[in-house]
Amino acid sequence: MRLLIIGASGFLGSHVWRQASAAGMEVVTAGRSDMPGSRRHWPLDLAEEEPARIAAKLVDAAPDAVVNCAGATAGGPDILSAANVTGAYALATAMLMSSRPARLVHLGSAAEYGHSEQGVPVTELTVPRPVSAYGATKLAGTRLVQLARTAGLDAVVLRVFNPVGPGIPDSSLPGRLAAELRRAAQLGSDGGAVEIRLGPLDAVRDFVDARDVAEAVLAAVAAASLPRPVLNVGSGLGVPVRSLVNELISISGCDVAVHEDAPGSARSAVVSWQQADVTAARCDLGWQPRHTLASALDRLWKESCDAVQCG
Repeated sequence: MRLLIIGASGFLGSHVWRQASAAGMEVVTAGRSDMPGSRRHWPLDLAEEEPARIAAKLVDAAPDAVVNCAGATAGGPDILSAANVTGAYALATAMLMSSRPARLVHLGSAAEYGHSEQGVPVTELTVPRPVSAYGATKLAGTRLVQLARTAGLDAVVLRVFNPVGPGIPDSSLPGRLAAELRRAAQLGSDGGAVEIRLGPLDAVRDFVDARDVAEAVLAAVAAASLPRPVLNVGSGLGVPVRSLVNELISISGCDVAVHEDAPGSARSAVVSWQQADVTAARCDLGWQPRHTLASALDRLWKESCDAVQCG
């Protein structure tokens, strides 16, 4: 099978690329950034390229499936709209135009759902009400893929909850915390505990190992059929953010003192509890999460820390 991964140099894209390569798939990569290690890569900015030109490239690449991991998580409405809406439109349109059929697996986000009722897992039937520009633009991209599906495109959107693993951006809480712990490891313990200031940690989130996300993507690529247009991809467990912080600190072995007095996320104030119901993905893809949060955090720390030791 030949797989085209767009955004393969990003956090989740790189995990999909590694697992697809390890599975023996013929992988073609594309994106705005270079992809070291890829045997075949072509520059592509979905937000800037005309659908007809993308369609021509798809014919040349001849993939059996396309995985769209491209997008933006931060920036102003113009940046988010270009990456998450215009890009999704261009790709879906190009795939409908292409003379060579291929399946599209598009990565969405749990931010599309917005507020969740505490104690009630989110299903794909939950009405999305995003509370951020990011969530709104990701939802718009999802709607465009669903529209293309009604026009005949073989497609599915995987709504990814809170992925954790090596390569996670420093803009995320786990990524930022890992960076702060690396700083603490370099300083050592001679001067006492290193102080880390975070926002309130009362929210509950569904954290999913990036390896499990990649496995869900490959399961969607290989599935005989895709009866549902949207599938949740999470761990199926709600975990207090404070527990994640304490676990990563414990893994690092660093002497730190955490203060919850920094400005918090506006989304956390509105969406205080969120947990995925992954029953549909289990039914449609034969997939289920296999890795624990502790395992994901351990890999995150070991890769980000490299040779740095605490103490």
